[in-house]
Amino acid sequence: MTVNQKGTILIVDDDREMLALLEDSLAQEGYRVQTATGAEWAIARLEETEFDLVLTDLRMPGMNGMELLGAVKRLRPEAMVIILTAFGSIEGAVEAIKAGAYHFLPKPIKMKEVSLLVGKALEEKALRQENVFLRREVERKYQFENMIGKSKKMQEVFELIRRVAATTSNVLIIGESGTGKELVAKAIHYNGARKHRPFIPINCTAIPEGLLESELFGHMKGAFTGAHISRRGLFEEAPGGTLFLDEIGDMGLALQAKLLRVLETKEIRPVGSSETRKVDVRIIAATNRDLEAEVRHQRFREDLYYRLNVIPLRIPTLRERPEDIPLLAEHFVKRYAKEMGSRVQGIAKEAMALLIGHPWKGNVRELENVIERSVALCTHEVLRAEDLLLAEQAPSRGPVPAEPKELSLDALEQRHIAEVLKITGFHKGKAAALLGIHPRTLSRLQKRYGLPDEKPNPTTS
Repeated sequence: MTVNQKGTILIVDDDREMLALLEDSLAQEGYRVQTATGAEWAIARLEETEFDLVLTDLRMPGMNGMELLGAVKRLRPEAMVIILTAFGSIEGAVEAIKAGAYHFLPKPIKMKEVSLLVGKALEEKALRQENVFLRREVERKYQFENMIGKSKKMQEVFELIRRVAATTSNVLIIGESGTGKELVAKAIHYNGARKHRPFIPINCTAIPEGLLESELFGHMKGAFTGAHISRRGLFEEAPGGTLFLDEIGDMGLALQAKLLRVLETKEIRPVGSSETRKVDVRIIAATNRDLEAEVRHQRFREDLYYRLNVIPLRIPTLRERPEDIPLLAEHFVKRYAKEMGSRVQGIAKEAMALLIGHPWKGNVRELENVIERSVALCTHEVLRAEDLLLAEQAPSRGPVPAEPKELSLDALEQRHIAEVLKITGFHKGKAAALLGIHPRTLSRLQKRYGLPDEKPNPTTS
């Protein structure tokens, strides 16, 4: 009967009986095993052969296990290292792990513990390799500008962006909030002939209607209260460039009529002026609304809709492309781990399964926020399922549904904090992050309301 080879292991120990015990046991489990009676012999083998894991004694004649650990990290940095010693101590364990060891086991060893630890080490190595592969795939094939996706839907979006960028036609980007509409607009601009000219975004929802006209077209001194000087609008600030009108569906009908005239005549008239000025700007608009329905209900001008919708570009939701979630999640882990100086290197399989199965109503933006928060709070190298605090797990920040006339504000606050502590398993950092307060503030509130610091033990009868 052939044995399934599960990984390659180099065992290093000057005790030949220990070598034989470990070799026989691990070989029976399906591992391909080589041995060395000293660190020098081990280094010679490492120079010739790749190993998935090195299992080494700490105290050996000549070069010891810690020195061998350094050589392994230099020669085969991807290999996992487990150190065995009869002289185990907390200080030694900390030193070994700080130097890059996966784990540290005291002798006398138990083969069940060794087997379990070897399996976990090789599983983590496989996860790291998968992360490296995903990142390389992202960089090589699945990334366009700052957008990521290997799904057919996103590859079609990338191809359409390339074709649209070569034109000067107006573009209407359609997609839910958080799908990356501004990223698409930037990709169109920076891959086209106007890439050396300004790209100016403006959110039509964020500016009151009365000020939006001035923001777009400019105004003359004295045109309205507070207009102490004349000011150019964004159409004039982006000569030869691109103006990105985000959430165009929220623009009022009166301003829609003025925007339509600009698109037809390529001229603007600043507020308070009787003269027009020529402009050369490409318009890319975006909306999360159904503009055809808005036209039918007479909330959006039909003629403006057709002027903007020369080239429609729909961005799929994250729910429509779940195969992109692992790529995006790994990308965000890499970004935020680097920004925060975190030790997080990847995502465990069960955690990734949760991410893939989540509905992501907030799309890529929601996924990014979840990963950023998880990396910030994680204390180990791999994000686990319990590290993810997904939106559906989070308590509502609104009023607590209960007898509002019978509860004081303090009582409502106490109930809300207690619920957050329960949901986060009494993890003070996670609870404080959800509540939007500092952990020290949370501690003061716990004392004030008599809330426990840890999950209460169930009482026994």
